[in-house]
Amino acid sequence: MTRKEHFLTTPATDAAVTAINAGDIVYLSGIIYTARDEAHHRILEYAHEKKQLPFDLKGAAIFHCGPVMKKEGTEWKAIAAGPTTSDRMTKMTPDVLKNHDIKILIGKGGMENLSTTMAERNCVYLSYTGGCAALAVDMIKNVRGVHWEDLGMPEAVWELEVEKFGPLIAGIDAHGNDLFQNVLEKANAVFEDMKCGRQIL
Repeated sequence: MTRKEHFLTTPATDAAVTAINAGDIVYLSGIIYTARDEAHHRILEYAHEKKQLPFDLKGAAIFHCGPVMKKEGTEWKAIAAGPTTSDRMTKMTPDVLKNHDIKILIGKGGMENLSTTMAERNCVYLSYTGGCAALAVDMIKNVRGVHWEDLGMPEAVWELEVEKFGPLIAGIDAHGNDLFQNVLEKANAVFEDMKCGRQIL
């Protein structure tokens, strides 16, 4: 399989997202927003109450991340910004995508049974390697702001300006292909062959 490299700028366009296939490598520049469990809950609350969010999610990239930040004077500086397990946000994601034109999700571990939703919403899931929280900081050029600080540092929404953030692997593309599911199915097939005593070539 030929893997392509994509260099995207946020807010992302439909055409840029559609061009990505599962397994491709992606680098992001522009603004990304961190959002974990509590931020997702609040985003949904705002939609339910028909309130306008304090940040713009049109064409946005959401990073499943609870960063460590340090305040230097009046400015914030990122100390660590690794991905958190995306599956914790899986149940909330369809409604979040339904209400907002988000184009990119970033995290680790995949998101089960979301391939159809991602295809319907023309959105991609990009996987970032866990354990690289310190390395990610080098690609964060500026902390543009923070929203909902009352949720606490890891749960607040941080607005990060990044440059060539990656490499990110396209785990779920906007065509309904799920790299994680494919690997799982192949692993299960091998396991079944082993149980039946068949030789694996």
